Amino acid sequence: MTPDKAERPALSRLPGATLARLRRGAAAAAGKKGAAPGTLVYTGPDTDEPVGLSYFTYDESRKSESGRSGPSAPLAECLAQRSEPGTTWINVDGVHDVASIRELGGSVPLHRLVLEDIISTSQRAKIEEYPSYLFLILRMVRWDDDNEAILDEQVSLVVGESWVLSFQERRGDVFEGVRERIRHGRGLIRSRGSGYLAYALVDTVVDHYFGVIEKVSDRIEALEGEVLENPDPQIVERIHRLKRDMLLVRRAIWPLREVVSQFARDPLPFVDDETRVFVRDVYDHTVQVIDTVETLRDLLGGLTDLYMSGVSNRMNEVMKVLTMIATIFIPLSFMAGVYGMNFEVMPELGFPWGYPALLGLMTLTAGAMVVYFRRKGWL
Repeated sequence: MTPDKAERPALSRLPGATLARLRRGAAAAAGKKGAAPGTLVYTGPDTDEPVGLSYFTYDESRKSESGRSGPSAPLAECLAQRSEPGTTWINVDGVHDVASIRELGGSVPLHRLVLEDIISTSQRAKIEEYPSYLFLILRMVRWDDDNEAILDEQVSLVVGESWVLSFQERRGDVFEGVRERIRHGRGLIRSRGSGYLAYALVDTVVDHYFGVIEKVSDRIEALEGEVLENPDPQIVERIHRLKRDMLLVRRAIWPLREVVSQFARDPLPFVDDETRVFVRDVYDHTVQVIDTVETLRDLLGGLTDLYMSGVSNRMNEVMKVLTMIATIFIPLSFMAGVYGMNFEVMPELGFPWGYPALLGLMTLTAGAMVVYFRRKGWL
């Protein structure tokens, strides 16, 4: 288990977890009625973890790093890196400490509406342009192998001329590949500016949707086999859990499509034409994720129908067997009822072989009916 994963607080993935996030956002918005625009109210899950700060400063010939693998770097140390030559990436783990976020926003400085969006963790993906920076919000999704569920969180990016700020709800993310490229100077990232770094972060977020989709696809395939072999009632709960997870992914990826489209299309500051070529590739991946998500949602709907059909067919088979048994015993019950009557004059009652003859007739009748049902294909 990686250190980030060990330190990440466990998230509830009960049936109402996604709904709980939406309720928290709605409650926070309701609590701010009448408040001034830019009032800072944290809307995420409660946590006691301290806010973590880390930074990278790099150019083609050098790089420096602090805070990620050890104790958090002080805010003053992180902000001082912005005056260094090259590109600086400051990452903030945890947006629940309103005072820390306000202090960091005032040091940059960031508009108070930006700070409000950063700590309101139920935001849709969006991109906004300010005079000296760009502001992006993304939904980052990951697959939790321990709970076999999808984790999602809000990631906010602020892109300046030579710096990028990233804000995450908690420790643990999907950006380790970007960090490794910076550490080892792989690719173009050390030779490009903040716009390329922002592209790399967005691209990594989108690429991890494919990993989540692959996990969900594997489970849908396994569920399909189980539904066909043994439609157990517990399968319905697993299908509905996957439906909720795919709804979460759909809610995250659809607004991201417009964000990436604007990122690739509009002449934004700090994003040159060469970087836009790469961003267009991210847009293609986003569309592919959306198409796959819709396909998986259709498959899950088909699985529900398949389960209901399997249960119905199973019930029909049981009812058919019970009906055949009842039909076979109808004439036998009739014969037993006739000779069970208490009339004094019943000629067959005096026959020495009356009892075995009646049993034989009943056996022949039942056997003939079984043969008839088999020939008809009913048994």
